[in-house]
Amino acid sequence: MENSAVLLWALAAVVVLAVVFMLATGRRRDERRALEPSEGPSGGGPAGVPVPVGALTAAPGTGKELERATALERQSGRAPDQAPPPPPLVEPPDEETLGVTRRQVLNRGIVSTMVLGITGFSGSMIAMLWPTLSGGFGAKIRVGKLEDVLSEMATTKEPYYVGAGRFYLNPYPKEAVANAKKVAAYSAVAGGFEQGVVALYQKCPHLGCRVPWCKTSQWFECPCHGSQYNRVGEKKGGPAPRGMDQFVASVEGGDVVVDTKLVIPGPPIGVNTTGQESEGPHCIGATTGGH
Repeated sequence: MENSAVLLWALAAVVVLAVVFMLATGRRRDERRALEPSEGPSGGGPAGVPVPVGALTAAPGTGKELERATALERQSGRAPDQAPPPPPLVEPPDEETLGVTRRQVLNRGIVSTMVLGITGFSGSMIAMLWPTLSGGFGAKIRVGKLEDVLSEMATTKEPYYVGAGRFYLNPYPKEAVANAKKVAAYSAVAGGFEQGVVALYQKCPHLGCRVPWCKTSQWFECPCHGSQYNRVGEKKGGPAPRGMDQFVASVEGGDVVVDTKLVIPGPPIGVNTTGQESEGPHCIGATTGGH
């Protein structure tokens, strides 16, 4: 099971447990209140039932307490040796007493709504921060059949752009693979070169602008500060500190698969494995120094 599904199940379990806890706590509180005798007008027993004076007086432990208890019994009109009347029987609470009042329903509804709202907000925040595992940037993206992708790039003379993964696919000439294997920065991506493709991150290594494709020069040219890169992302001009960053591309079952979980830093300045020069006018003025 994917981590995102586990997270959703965990959040659902927390909500259910919170609701069950609130209902159980409320039920116990209602039963406890129902079993407790309510105070009547005399302040000591159930409503309307007088409480004997002897019941309110603690059992005498000393001579003075015994005299005080005797005096109270005489004042109440009962002989000292007369046994106190038995306490009134407590009747079991009826269903209405144990029921839920309107106030309790409203209070529990408000609390439940708050719990659900906070849980939903927390879940949305976690989901926003959680890395995408099933597709899109940060996951492996299956682009399509290798033959179809190469054919489309040859026809349009443009890179194959995948917005969900924020990368460009461009053809990599197989005759240049031997040169690429001599460059340490290409060690992780050389497998894609052997399949005839290179996956380039769309952000400029200089300050993070998205680098568009110039169809006339057949280069990538950054509009922010004029950095330029050839078809496979090797730096040709501008203030960028290196070539365009890349992703690992592979072919699985005939499909091009690009892993966007890890950004591979681009090749250092001066690397030119393909020898490709500009093939027409530049879209952005050539820049050789810093901005």
